[in-house]
Amino acid sequence: MPNSTNQFIRPLTTKINEKGNLDIGGCDLTELADKYGTPLYVIDEHTLRSICKDYKKAFSKYEKINMLYASKALCTIATSKIISDEGFGFDVVSGGEIYTVYKAGVDMRNVLFNGNNKSVDEINLALDLEVGRISVDNFFELSLLNVLAQSKNKTVDILLRVTPGIECHTHEYIQTGNLDSKFGFDLTQTDRAVDLIVNAYKNLNLKGIHAHIGSQIFETKVYEDEADILICELVRLNNKYGLNLNEINLGGGLGVKYTENDTPPSTFEIAEVIINAINKSIEKYKIKPPIIYIEPGRSIISTAGVTLYTLGTSKQVPNGKKYFAVDGGMADNARPAMYQAEYTAVIANKPDAKASQNVTIAGRFCESGDILIKSILLPEIDEGDILCVFNTGAYNYSMASNYNRVEKSAMVLVNNSQSDIIVYRESLDDLISHDAVPDRLRDNVE
Repeated sequence: MPNSTNQFIRPLTTKINEKGNLDIGGCDLTELADKYGTPLYVIDEHTLRSICKDYKKAFSKYEKINMLYASKALCTIATSKIISDEGFGFDVVSGGEIYTVYKAGVDMRNVLFNGNNKSVDEINLALDLEVGRISVDNFFELSLLNVLAQSKNKTVDILLRVTPGIECHTHEYIQTGNLDSKFGFDLTQTDRAVDLIVNAYKNLNLKGIHAHIGSQIFETKVYEDEADILICELVRLNNKYGLNLNEINLGGGLGVKYTENDTPPSTFEIAEVIINAINKSIEKYKIKPPIIYIEPGRSIISTAGVTLYTLGTSKQVPNGKKYFAVDGGMADNARPAMYQAEYTAVIANKPDAKASQNVTIAGRFCESGDILIKSILLPEIDEGDILCVFNTGAYNYSMASNYNRVEKSAMVLVNNSQSDIIVYRESLDDLISHDAVPDRLRDNVE
């Protein structure tokens, strides 16, 4: 079975150029750092398009498949346009993500709005822009959505999000399919929800059910179990209520290779497991093939992204660690602090140099826990060297903050030796642009 892009640590175009520097998308990373400054997010367009194509090819044997990119992994107008061009719809979880994909020119019929506590403004935006599906998470939302749809004289197509009771072996904060979760209806609650939709909420049109079992998943059987549970529930609801539900959203969650110790399955392996499970259930329950949605996020964008930092000060703890600090950290990559995430990195201006020391890469922020990489073998480091951290496309910019009142980093897209800004670096004026001062304090304010 062929490899897929999520099984590589580095972007597919990574090489060492004639100057001896690391090169991605035909662009010298040290030159990008010099031109755009650091920290700098870099997205390789070829790698991004390649993983999209991997998914489309992997699932091509099942006719009724819809691909939705999970926008929370990384949501910008430019990346949304690329992913849309590759035939993907979008799973969005906020008004901001809805608006971003709308501004990217995405067909809103191919958008699903998901989330456990959608606001009135967000639901109204989704209704006004006519998103294709809303995945309803709880009883309060069922009632609210019906009222808002009725006020606009609209009927909205929905999925019920359920918790299938599946626990995958990943970080507890990114497990979402087990019973003790803030997301979705327990399967013991679906009858009550469907009763309300059928008998009371006339502006809701139930199309199917939705589940998401977690993130950074390396197991394959969990997808087989999920498919069987959801199709069984779909058939049960159809039989009990005389419905014709035919949509199953299996969520996403496929893992990626952050370090050499990671062994994620390929998109082709996952597709084979899911398609076989669906076909088995079709035969078991004697039903027509349902429409299947999958919503990968991390595995679409992560490998395409790297982050560049400039190395600065160092500190040798007596009889202890050697620290090197970079000009970014937990504000541009919160994952190590949140999930104890691990990364692979090289010095972009000396990628072939022999690793001679085990060091810790520390961030610049005023937190002892601001450590990007706890332990990594690197060559001798000079102040001003450029550190390239791989596999940072997912959840780095998405989780970025202005902690310590530091400006958010820029993002560039590279392809065929061309680099283009797709997110501008924040300025100091950007930082204070939403600050306000009451009149009574204005005497001493510039």
